[in-house]
Formats: sequence, structure tokens, C-alpha cells
Amino acid sequence: MIEINSKQRKYLEKLAHDLQPVVIVGGAGLTDGVLKMTKNSIASHELLKVKFNEYKDEKVELTNQICEYCDANLIRIIGNVAILYKPAEKEDDRKIFLD
Repeated sequence: MIEINSKQRKYLEKLAHDLQPVVIVGGAGLTDGVLKMTKNSIASHELLKVKFNEYKDEKVELTNQICEYCDANLIRIIGNVAILYKPAEKEDDRKIFLD
């Protein structure tokens, strides 16, 4: 994970505002399929939203598990939606650049 300061966090939140959740945690919880889908999605999008339709009381713990599995940064949890960020491995593939 990279270090993200408050200015960068606000910038990423602004970029994520219009995004729709790509990953949804439902009744089955945090399955291997959900983790793999999140890892693949964040690798291609860099910034994504995860929505919690179920397990809303455990969303902080589950989000931390997702971030650890994907090596991503938690930007913020707003309501039942978590915003995650992980820059692309190759600099040429990056879509989002932080100062």
C-alpha cells in the first residue's frame, strides 16, 4: 500500500463520486469469488466502490480484509459503500496520478 495524504484522499473521493459500485457484498458475505473479483477490478480500474447490501455492521472489518487481500488503500467508507484505490503496477498503465 502507498501512503495517501488528506489532499490526495479528497481528490480520489471526488473522482469516485460518479462511480457505480463494481463489487457488492451480499448474503454470502466475503467469499473467495468476491475477493478475486475485487482484486481483478481494482487492477484494471485503480479506483472502485464496494457496496455492502448485507453485513453492514461488519463493513469496516470486511473492508480491511479486502484491502489487505488486494493490497489496496481504503479511501473512505461513506454509508454502506467503501472507496478503494490501488495504483496500476506499471506507470504506463496508470489512469490516476497523485501529486
